[in-house]
Amino acid sequence: MPTHRSVPARLRSSAKRLRRDMTDAERKLWFRLRAHRLDGLSFRRQTPIGAYIADFVCHEHRLVIELDGGQHAEDAHAARDAIRDAELSRLGYHVLRIWNSDIFSNMDGVLEAIMVAVRGVPPSRFAFGDSTSPSGGEEWSPHISSDSEPDHQS
Repeated sequence: MPTHRSVPARLRSSAKRLRRDMTDAERKLWFRLRAHRLDGLSFRRQTPIGAYIADFVCHEHRLVIELDGGQHAEDAHAARDAIRDAELSRLGYHVLRIWNSDIFSNMDGVLEAIMVAVRGVPPSRFAFGDSTSPSGGEEWSPHISSDSEPDHQS
């Protein structure tokens, strides 16, 4: 985890602004993650990692959680996400992308998907298939990027 001195001032100030101006989806998920509320895991929000600011990160498990609105389904945005995910993967992090709509309609599934990502706990029906993506009716499943090219469902 970088120290404050190693994070450029501009990136640090952007992260601070993003923490202050959280989206409704970020606020709702943060309420469930903060203060070790999810199985004792420690999460930080709007944290600089490399040249990027991660929505949420669990450093212990090297997991980045990114919340995606409908614009992430567009090709140009998905291409930028792929570059970002590849860089975060290069830095040793796995990226879990979650649709904003799932935060509001399937919080149990979202939390279970996070647990699957950090603990390897087998998923139940909540995490897969009970929600749809904003791009139209597909079953929801988390995307965890690894060393391979991300398959951007988000």
